[in-house]
Amino acid sequence: MSAEHLEQRSRVRIALLSITAGVAVLGLKYLSYILSGSVALKSDAIESVVNVVAAIFALGAVVFAGKPADKEHPYGHGKIEHFSAAFEGGLISLAAAFILFEAAHGLIHGVELKNLGLGLAVNLVAGALNGLLGWFLLAQGRKTRSKALEADGHHILSDFWTTVGIVAGLLAVKLTGIKWLDPVMAMIVGLLLARTGFRLVKESSQALLDMEDPKVLARVLASMNRVRTWDIIAVHEMRTFRSGRYTHVDVHMVVPEYYPVRQAHDLCEGFGKRALEEADIEGEVHTHVDPCGRLYCERCPAEACAIRRAPHTDNAAFGLEEATAAGPA
Repeated sequence: MSAEHLEQRSRVRIALLSITAGVAVLGLKYLSYILSGSVALKSDAIESVVNVVAAIFALGAVVFAGKPADKEHPYGHGKIEHFSAAFEGGLISLAAAFILFEAAHGLIHGVELKNLGLGLAVNLVAGALNGLLGWFLLAQGRKTRSKALEADGHHILSDFWTTVGIVAGLLAVKLTGIKWLDPVMAMIVGLLLARTGFRLVKESSQALLDMEDPKVLARVLASMNRVRTWDIIAVHEMRTFRSGRYTHVDVHMVVPEYYPVRQAHDLCEGFGKRALEEADIEGEVHTHVDPCGRLYCERCPAEACAIRRAPHTDNAAFGLEEATAAGPA
């Protein structure tokens, strides 16, 4: 069984674990609301409903994204993970709107609290489980390069901190007896969720539109500088985009113009593969080979070059500005 197949099975198992744990946390949070009658604890339970639905959608995205590229999807199926993250962001925003409505209703009509201490204790247990689950999903999402799992982890961690805030606020209610603090805490939860939902939708939309990621670009360029050989004279017109966990790199590579076609091709293909391996990035490099045109003589150390126009004086590393700019006409 290949390493890729084992990694995909790991992603599916993690997604199934997320669903199971999410259902358990939802049950505990709903129980805490039933015990206490707290609007804030109800808002926390509503967010857990979103967690479970999002986890189920993430499982489907992980399974679909693991399918190999085919004729209809030559770049693979990885972008479904960005759709999953955007869908989760939309669900979070919908939950935020519902929570804000409930909070406003509680502020206007008042709330009736009961067994608040017991409800808080149950919710605290659920929150602790959520914190562990969120941390695990985030770590595993980064490890397996799954955007769906990573987005799920971010959301569940934000849910954990929401629970911490709710517990702190309701402890204040219990100590002071000021009941209107309960719907106020629910309103704060709603606003925080709205912020999380907007961020997820924004990031996913940028990925779906193939927006350049400066961090990925800098990472690839740094690895190129580490593994380059002297006859990769320059790179330019470099672009990257992500499709799920795969990164696609398009780049022009300048080589000595007297190289035969086969030698230039093998040089650039090998260089691109080594660069991704060095950067620990799963993906591919599409290379356009450019002859030097005797425009780079000052940075080319080829001693046996019979067509040099200027002596070699410069060993500068590839720079980001030049690497992403158009090459000389």
